Amino acid sequence: MKFTAVGDVIIGRRIQEDYVGFSELAPIINQGDAKFFNLETTLNHEGECYASQVSGGTWLRTDPEVLEDVQNFGFNMTSFNNNHAMDFAFDGLLCTLDAVNQSGLVHAGVGRNLAEAAAPRYLETEAGRVALIGVNASLSGQMVAGEQTERMPGRPGVNPLRVSDTVELEAADFEALKRIIQKSGINAGRDIAKREGYYGGMNDAVQYIRDVNFVLGEETRGVPKMNEKDLHRIEKAIYEAQLQADYIMISLHSHAIVGTEKEQVAPYLTEFAHFCIDHGAHAVVGHGPHLLRPIEVYKECPIFYSLGDFVLQLYNIAFAPEEFYAEYGLSSKDTVHELLKKRSKDFTIGLMEDHRMLETVIPYWETEGGKLKELRLYPVTLTRGGKRSEEGLPRLASGSAFLDDFIARCAKYGTKIERAEDGSLVCRW
Repeated sequence: MKFTAVGDVIIGRRIQEDYVGFSELAPIINQGDAKFFNLETTLNHEGECYASQVSGGTWLRTDPEVLEDVQNFGFNMTSFNNNHAMDFAFDGLLCTLDAVNQSGLVHAGVGRNLAEAAAPRYLETEAGRVALIGVNASLSGQMVAGEQTERMPGRPGVNPLRVSDTVELEAADFEALKRIIQKSGINAGRDIAKREGYYGGMNDAVQYIRDVNFVLGEETRGVPKMNEKDLHRIEKAIYEAQLQADYIMISLHSHAIVGTEKEQVAPYLTEFAHFCIDHGAHAVVGHGPHLLRPIEVYKECPIFYSLGDFVLQLYNIAFAPEEFYAEYGLSSKDTVHELLKKRSKDFTIGLMEDHRMLETVIPYWETEGGKLKELRLYPVTLTRGGKRSEEGLPRLASGSAFLDDFIARCAKYGTKIERAEDGSLVCRW
């Protein structure tokens, strides 16, 4: 079977028919039988949905018709299980769900209840049947889909991989923290509620400050912990897909950052990707941090820790809720132009101003019996500057020198990358 994939599609407007990058990239994407992208926006018309009180960083929405332009590239699989799924509350999520359903795209990770959000979805191709499971590790509590009971309907939302912020402290630090918590009274309300029967899952061996858990350990370090219930549900979905599909792909959205470099992969992401493949998945396609992270081949299966951005149109927001303006000392009587100018410090910082967010690759891979046979990367750059109509849109890169750092990071994961004469990159493992 053959596959292509891209990362985040943050699309804010229609793509013009004569856009030059389309003729360069559509043939590459259409080499695949399965062709995946991450839809990182909500789809609804102006005035149709209320904005949530908080967002995934920016309140993202655009008209549903943009799906036609994305599909013109040839994509046939997607997920919008990401941190922006609830930017326009439950109505926005359901409008997006309806639009994606009507488009005919196979999608996974979002549903009208948890069972629907967690279920594998299937793409039928002449080469075989492909299962997609959508997972999100960067989410707020209101986004998680609810389970149905005999008397309660499920809640619309996403299929989560919840990760607790846990810090291990050596004994001296742990005792010092306990004294600070007791003296400050920061957890007084929580402690009273616990005595009254709430917070049933709280453990006396754990100290809490807001949403961060502190436990006794041999050294002081951060150790994020994946939710066991979520892992079991994802394992169950993979098991179900093994009966139904020839190939199983996991879409994983995560903004996790470790250390001081955004390109670094959090250890729990590697643990999770290996977990999925150990239980029967064949590929993990990561996205979220808006830049390239390394590629690993584990048990002859590819792991793309992040494929960066394929479309990035953050400056094409048409309107925003009052809360967005208020964050920057403005009001909705101001223009979006002024809002984005202030957030970006006069267009000098932010995703649109960081060259790493505008440099990516499109992977093409072939498999036999679920195992990787060939993996090739096509360098892509997004337009910044020049005509406004092309800003944030992808086109084939004229060279690959900008990928030197990415190639070095991949080597640390055992993936060697060689430059081919046609400008593509060939991966060896």
